[in-house]
Amino acid sequence: MKSMKKIDIDKVLGEIFKEYRVKNKLTQEKIAEKLGISVKYISRIENGTGGVKVETLVNYMNILGISPNLIFNKLIDNEDLKLQMELSKKVCDLPEEKIKFIISVIDLIQNLDEK
Repeated sequence: MKSMKKIDIDKVLGEIFKEYRVKNKLTQEKIAEKLGISVKYISRIENGTGGVKVETLVNYMNILGISPNLIFNKLIDNEDLKLQMELSKKVCDLPEEKIKFIISVIDLIQNLDEK
């Protein structure tokens, strides 16, 4: 497993944030206002030249509706984690009633293992 450098992580995050900001039809000015940070900082984040504090990362994700799986799928290369993220992504794409059904199936399987 290769070790990722901060500059690589910053670049991936910047690309995702820019993509979702544009998808949400928000300007850098508007997202800066919502996040309570400067437009200059937004620009640096999107260009991958400015690091992202955890607080800013979480707020970005909440405002733009970015799933943790989307971000971490591009950063994680551990096969077990990637498999878990793939399952999570597939479940998230389902309607609520099917998600509840899957949860009940998992509960049943776990109960079988406990007996």
